[in-house]
Amino acid sequence: MTASEIATSKDKFCALLRATNRRGVETVLAKLEELGFFTAPASTRFHGAEPGGLLQHSLNVCQEARIIRLSQIQLRPDVEQLVPEESAILAALLHDVCKAEIYKQEIKHRKNAQGHWEDYLGYTVDYSAFPMGHGEKSVIRLLQWGLEMTEAEMLAIRWHMGAFNLPFQSVEANNCLTKAKELNPLASVLSAADGLASYVLETR
Repeated sequence: MTASEIATSKDKFCALLRATNRRGVETVLAKLEELGFFTAPASTRFHGAEPGGLLQHSLNVCQEARIIRLSQIQLRPDVEQLVPEESAILAALLHDVCKAEIYKQEIKHRKNAQGHWEDYLGYTVDYSAFPMGHGEKSVIRLLQWGLEMTEAEMLAIRWHMGAFNLPFQSVEANNCLTKAKELNPLASVLSAADGLASYVLETR
């Protein structure tokens, strides 16, 4: 993303988050700025592996979550109350704040089209700042920063990766994921939105 594109996307992100009218939003935005969230990549070499990738991914997930929510309302009208729009927006925009401080730029090496080695500026991962996992780290950071969140939003953010990393976790974690989805449909909405954004919208 260019600097201009990042600035435009940042304005959109901030406007959407402020529209939720949640206590603590301004502190969250200040912390995200401090940690480099708006210019960070979304991954080292997969989706959004470029400056502003994490910002764009968060907006993509938000867009997908709102679409999924509306489609489910058509099939089951009570979803409108079960998944408030502001909850879908907040959870989607903030599900990956855990990544804001983990990517560091470094010189890497690769073969170009002619088969010659060349240097390029890439990313590596450094978890040393706060090694607290993924979804759980996002929830903890947001609570530390004083963001007002519902239990449904916390559960959705915690489990937005779905069963992706469950093979490395316990039976208890598997049971918690299942119960989280049983308790609130937002968890399923966010997980589906994250998958669609990562593997459809952002796949080259």
